[in-house]
Amino acid sequence: MRNFINFLRSRTFLIQIGLALIVFIVLVFGVLKWLKQSTNHGEFVEVPDFSKLSVMEMRKTIEDAGLRYEVLDSANYDPDYPRFSIIEQNPLAGSKVKTNRKIYFTVNPSGYKKVTVPKIIQVTKRNASSMLKAVGLDVRRVTYVDELGKDMVYQLKYKGKYIKPGDKLPKTSKIELICGNGNIPERAIIKADSE
Repeated sequence: MRNFINFLRSRTFLIQIGLALIVFIVLVFGVLKWLKQSTNHGEFVEVPDFSKLSVMEMRKTIEDAGLRYEVLDSANYDPDYPRFSIIEQNPLAGSKVKTNRKIYFTVNPSGYKKVTVPKIIQVTKRNASSMLKAVGLDVRRVTYVDELGKDMVYQLKYKGKYIKPGDKLPKTSKIELICGNGNIPERAIIKADSE
């Protein structure tokens, strides 16, 4: 035990402790310096505003900024943005991020998705309008023809052509309803007279 205490007080032991302490400090300093360089500590890039840029323009801008990207699809077409342009980005423009950070984009599709025309023949104009709105279609105008059922839908038109329930149209399309005006059609009067 006495030899051990003498060894702890010896010059050799104190030199070894000093060397170990110096090596430890150099190692810690080296690791911290390496971490600072590898994580770009304190270095930030400001995220540019990619709004309304095409995907090709976005790629060039993002490469120039030293960032990465991932394009997400968009479910809803936005007419305020050009087709295939950036609608949203995450992180937002002006955010400070590290170099090589991934930016996520939502792209405007080429147009509205198609929806199915509901079964609105022999339905009142009011109910037909509600059913069309529910699927994302609209009533452009109502034309009345001689048919006994007042405000009853008899036919449908889209851009001047007759359509039928089950047809597919782009969302937000405007449909013309052809409804009865409550008058007996002339052909029915002629038929009744001939009998």
